[in-house]
Amino acid sequence: MALITPFKEDNSIDFDALGRLVEYQLENGTDYLVALGTTAETPTLGQKEKTEVVRYIVEQTKGRVPVVMGVGGNNTAQLLEEFRSTDFTGVSAILSVTPYYNKPSQEGLFQHYNTLSNHSPLPIILYNVPGRTGVNMTVETTLRVARECENVVAVKEASGDLAQIKTIIDNAPEGFHVISGDDAVTTSVIEMGGIGVISVFANAFPKEMSWLVHSALEGDRVNARREMEENYNELFHLMFVEGNPSGVKCMLYQKGMIANCLRLPLVPVSEKTHAQIKQELSKFR
Repeated sequence: MALITPFKEDNSIDFDALGRLVEYQLENGTDYLVALGTTAETPTLGQKEKTEVVRYIVEQTKGRVPVVMGVGGNNTAQLLEEFRSTDFTGVSAILSVTPYYNKPSQEGLFQHYNTLSNHSPLPIILYNVPGRTGVNMTVETTLRVARECENVVAVKEASGDLAQIKTIIDNAPEGFHVISGDDAVTTSVIEMGGIGVISVFANAFPKEMSWLVHSALEGDRVNARREMEENYNELFHLMFVEGNPSGVKCMLYQKGMIANCLRLPLVPVSEKTHAQIKQELSKFR
């Protein structure tokens, strides 16, 4: 799951709350943690803060589950420097988003990941999220990377295009996996042959999300889909209606686990959405 970064009222990182969140995940069945993903508000963290967050998560986890670290950007050379300068002790894999804003061609995307693969000290999970980056990594490019870059082991697919996701799964080389990047389509992706989800929702509902994923993986897809559609669809919608992680931070605040604080340019959800989330959460108490 993709961990948030909790902040105090003064905008500093709340490491005590982060520690509680890590334990909450580990006590409730989460299989692995992703540090410094989009959900962690990583663009607003300084380099020293990023290092401190990863070290803290690794130390709190104590090897009980794998830790995946987000290392992505739109400057390939700078990422290579990060590979050289970062202490990856205790980290199992790297999650690397497609370059954003400068909108590379498909050839540019391939060359970017090929270069990262040749220099990365750890296995790489691709992250395709065109709604945030402005570029979609096509089926052809994803499969080319999967086949030609041996250090690339999976893709977090958040394109929202189930046909694209299915085609990748159906044609992926042995050992290359597809992970859902969207909570709401988790059961659909697993039914196609995906291996799970990097979840935002699990920040607030780790036990429930773990049950849902493992039920689907073990073949109980009917009950998993029914559980998702009947109980969680509205929360999935509210979680993202005003952006991520504003929605899930509101949920965690309602659960008494964090302060409802984000760093600009992100802000807490509106009073209307806050009230809707509070009302929906009341059904689970």
